[in-house]
Amino acid sequence: MSETMQTSAAMPPVQSVPADTDFAGEYRGLGVSSIQFKVSNSDLLILENSFQAKGGPARHLHYDQDEWFYAVEGEFILEIGEARFQLKPGDSVLAPRNVPHVWAFVGEGRGKILIVFTPAGQMEAFFREVTKDNAMPPQDPALWRAHGMELLGPPLSLE
Repeated sequence: MSETMQTSAAMPPVQSVPADTDFAGEYRGLGVSSIQFKVSNSDLLILENSFQAKGGPARHLHYDQDEWFYAVEGEFILEIGEARFQLKPGDSVLAPRNVPHVWAFVGEGRGKILIVFTPAGQMEAFFREVTKDNAMPPQDPALWRAHGMELLGPPLSLE
């Protein structure tokens, strides 16, 4: 669970979140992975996505959010528009709003990637909803649209 430290009256509280934990101390499963919320406010959502198996979300786009990816552990493939990227630890890439993208963990063993959404929009609400079943988000266009995204196709083929 996170720790909030009070600072001077002019400065907002500082929040500290330990490794491998969610700021609320909750488990958020996505089947092949789990996510931990690290920071969430109206300006941004930062989450850590940890993988136990290969896979990733369906192809989609965000109407109002830019999405930044930073590989921490393992290997990831991302397709953003027509471009394809291979991320290894330390690599990052930005998926601008309104640009179709899809990505997946493709490495062996475990993988970990930091993901930043700015502005946060409905992303925290989306992940709270879809992690209730400990499975990848359903390919339900209405669910995605209700959270500011357009579902465009299946996840990356890993064959």
